[in-house]
Amino acid sequence: MNKTEFTNQLTAALAGLSEEDIRKSVDFYTEMIDDRIEDGMPEEEAVAALGNIDEIRSNILQEIPITRIVKEKITPKRAFSPVEIVLLIFGAPLWLPLLLAFIIICFALFLCFWIIILSLYVVDLSVFLAGMVGIIAPFTGLNTAFAGLFTLGCGIALLGLSVLLFFGFNQVAKGMLFLSKKIVLGIKKHFVGGNTNEN
Repeated sequence: MNKTEFTNQLTAALAGLSEEDIRKSVDFYTEMIDDRIEDGMPEEEAVAALGNIDEIRSNILQEIPITRIVKEKITPKRAFSPVEIVLLIFGAPLWLPLLLAFIIICFALFLCFWIIILSLYVVDLSVFLAGMVGIIAPFTGLNTAFAGLFTLGCGIALLGLSVLLFFGFNQVAKGMLFLSKKIVLGIKKHFVGGNTNEN
């Protein structure tokens, strides 16, 4: 694929974005191709080194905030006709509650996502604090020797468990963040549309 074919395919793949975002992205990748050609790389190799169009499209969409993509998609490209304005006004009792419900559901899901991550670390902190109490308790003199030794052992075990939980919860949090990025990228791709078929 040469540079012209690449820019045409990239422009088609980003069709749902604003003209400014498309221009900036195409200019950026065109400049990368030109730099590689200046370094002595053949044009086809310079284009192939960038990767396929779908990967490039995904990288571009990850950088653009979802609010900007949605705003570009829902902003009317022309003025509303009088009939459309009347329909919007009289249809408000139907579409406005649905829109508000959708926004509230999205916010609730977002909140639940972060509450789950936070609750994992709260559990880990509570296990750590229980371990610290178990280590300190035998030295208060309120226990028998056997009970103090048992409490000390439980405290050390809980501290070890809190360390294991911390690393495990970090992996769970990373996985959830990765999943959320994929979901947001999927939503962005749905809004943007575009043709990513390569010849």
